[in-house]
Amino acid sequence: MSPLRTRMAARDLAEQHRASSPLELLFDLTFVAAVSQIVGRLAHATEQGHGVAAIGPFLMVFFAIWWAWMNFTWFASAYDTDDVPYRVMTLLQMAGVLVLAAGVPTAFEGDFTVVTIGYLVMRVGLVSLWLRAAVAHPEGRATALRYAIGISLVQVLWVSKLALPGGGPVWLFVGCAVLDLAVPPIAERTGSTSWHPHHIAERYGLFTIILLGESVLAATNAVQGAVAHGLSVGLVVIAIAGLVILFALWWIYFSEPAGDGLEERRERSFFWGYGHYVIFAALAALGAGLEVAVASLGEGEHHIAAGAQVVVASVAIPVVIMLVLLWVLHAPLVSRTVVRPAAIGVAVVLVLLAAFFAPIIGVAAGLSAIAAVLVLLLGTTLARESRS
Repeated sequence: MSPLRTRMAARDLAEQHRASSPLELLFDLTFVAAVSQIVGRLAHATEQGHGVAAIGPFLMVFFAIWWAWMNFTWFASAYDTDDVPYRVMTLLQMAGVLVLAAGVPTAFEGDFTVVTIGYLVMRVGLVSLWLRAAVAHPEGRATALRYAIGISLVQVLWVSKLALPGGGPVWLFVGCAVLDLAVPPIAERTGSTSWHPHHIAERYGLFTIILLGESVLAATNAVQGAVAHGLSVGLVVIAIAGLVILFALWWIYFSEPAGDGLEERRERSFFWGYGHYVIFAALAALGAGLEVAVASLGEGEHHIAAGAQVVVASVAIPVVIMLVLLWVLHAPLVSRTVVRPAAIGVAVVLVLLAAFFAPIIGVAAGLSAIAAVLVLLLGTTLARESRS
């Protein structure tokens, strides 16, 4: 049982074997519904030939999901007391995530009202935690108050934006997002919060697994629908290739020692933490791409509008982004990345070529080629590390 109330003090930076708490794992699960919604919407738009138009809403809604997860994750790394008030405020934020997830369908149509309300509920819970930290932890009071005030002011702008026709132009959304991103760097100027590097690396890894799981779920749902109309060789090939792609990306991501790098170079944490927005968005888009790939085998009324090149590109582009950003984010943290940039460059070219020749070789062969490239990249990396 959790204690009724514990003084909220900064966690120990040198704490050994710091791991995610059961509450943090439960908190992560609430994001499954929200991510599943945006993956399904992006897949449906791509199938109908409107994938490019859906990228904007996808990135905007995913920003709300990612940023809400980010804020709680870094706060918990510094001030997790796991007492009753802390759990109740976490519950409030979880409720906000579910409201946000319910608003995803209308957000893709341009109406962010429900998403903003869910976001507001989450911010109330987070600001309450920062105010509690300010009261209980005098050494970090200035930083905690900056967080509470900054988050509150930006949230007022988010809510005010709803009064504009259609929620305002896209540039206004971008402006509010930039202001949200600016709060932590400004707040941390008075003193860095005591986030734990290995705990943060583990939390990011867990969210990566959740996003990969969404890809598995999306592909599974698509396969179930396809099997209902008859099993085919192409379907089996796509399913196997998709699984290999996911497994290889998982292996490659967890090959990089992020925890050690963050411990040695804490000053570069913003670059690493913020940059993961692109990686996470790419992994979510990959789930949509795999769902589209399975749907491309449909015939008659189940035939999709997207051509083979678009279908394979919807998988290839997220894979390329994932590989490139993985090196870009880890290179500043370590003296030498496990996966070498030259190998990534070759893999990127080959993956893009698979999408380019998709109209000739077909969707199944295109995905098989991408899977083969990733296996080759992983194999050469393992062989080199073994020799060294």
